[in-house]
Amino acid sequence: MENIITVIMAAGKGTRMKTNKSKVVHKIYGKELVTRVVDLAERIGSDEIVAVVGHQKESVEEVLKGRVKFVEQKELLGTGHALMQAVPYLEGKKGKVVILYGDVPLIREDTLRKLINKSETESEYATLLTAIYDNPTGYGRIIRDIDGRVTEIVEEKDATDEQRKIREINSGIYCFDIPELLLAIKEITPNNAQGEYYLTDVIKIMSEKGLKTGALIVEDNTEILGVNDRIQLELLTRVLRMRINTEHMKNGVTIEDSNCTYIYDDVKIGRDTVIHPNTTIKDGVVIGENCEIGPNAYIREGCIIENNAKVGSFVELKKTKVGEGSKVPHLSYMGDCEIGKNVNIGCGTITCNYDGAEKHKTKIGDDSFIGSNVNLVAPVNVGKNVVVAAGSTITDDVPDNALSIARQRQLNKEGWSIKNKKTKKK
Repeated sequence: MENIITVIMAAGKGTRMKTNKSKVVHKIYGKELVTRVVDLAERIGSDEIVAVVGHQKESVEEVLKGRVKFVEQKELLGTGHALMQAVPYLEGKKGKVVILYGDVPLIREDTLRKLINKSETESEYATLLTAIYDNPTGYGRIIRDIDGRVTEIVEEKDATDEQRKIREINSGIYCFDIPELLLAIKEITPNNAQGEYYLTDVIKIMSEKGLKTGALIVEDNTEILGVNDRIQLELLTRVLRMRINTEHMKNGVTIEDSNCTYIYDDVKIGRDTVIHPNTTIKDGVVIGENCEIGPNAYIREGCIIENNAKVGSFVELKKTKVGEGSKVPHLSYMGDCEIGKNVNIGCGTITCNYDGAEKHKTKIGDDSFIGSNVNLVAPVNVGKNVVVAAGSTITDDVPDNALSIARQRQLNKEGWSIKNKKTKKK
């Protein structure tokens, strides 16, 4: 693969978002839109990544600092003008430049690799990612010659009635030969209905020079969806949710209701595990085979759930390891906890892991039974084969094979009732 520079357009105002920050720093599943695009640029092996920023640039720079180089588009005069700002990072370079957008976060790595590979293997100076739409209204149309080569992109406002009937549209994502792009971009003029510098004009300029240009038609049109408002943000969230859930189901995981199961990026789930509805599983969680998760469970970052374990309803886990065959059935919080094998955690049990300044760890050994409504005040170690009585507050370590009871003896005061208490107040 040739040298690759990726330029990410992230300068737009996003006025329809009704927001006080750049629209590209709004999140889908815990990651900013533009962060997802940078992640993609890194995965395809970009040698350099350049972000074109403008409106509310500080919020974008804060999110991406240390990962990309920044250039500023002070006047929003179109995509061609935006790319012109990145020219200093392209001059003197050979290879390919890939153009992406900070508000188009769902392109698959495989799709982008196919685009770059087509550009390289077919010696194309410009390769476009296009799509076929039944209703292409609003999009630039792809004009091809009799041999099927792309000769021009015509924007909707500049298109003839005949051209508007074309169903192949421009996604705005490109792979260009760097030296030829630098020559072509100098010839762009704002001679159009919008008075802007269209990056699309580069295609016509290259074609008129006899330079080969082509296109890759995307297989899944949802990959090129962008975000302009909160409605589209929610739509893309749904698309990503279904994409992630579908992959897990293909790999042998049962998800009872994909519409209300929220599995974030980079989660690993073993075969024959069942995920019940209204379950959220955050980034990086690892779940083994034949587990049962949910309903109404919240599995946060840093959790490992081993084979044949159960995490039941209204359970929250954070930085917790649940050992093989162990159960956290319901109404419990386990944070910064290491649970051994074949452990049962009773209803209402929590780890008191935060002292107001620092987090502390709880360890529970194999084959232990933790009764209902137990407070484990960290740092604390509970040994193997231990029984902790219901209602206990454990503040000291418990040795192996022990019964631990930490609760005050019951005291009954006869003749004391709510009614009498209210009468005395009068």
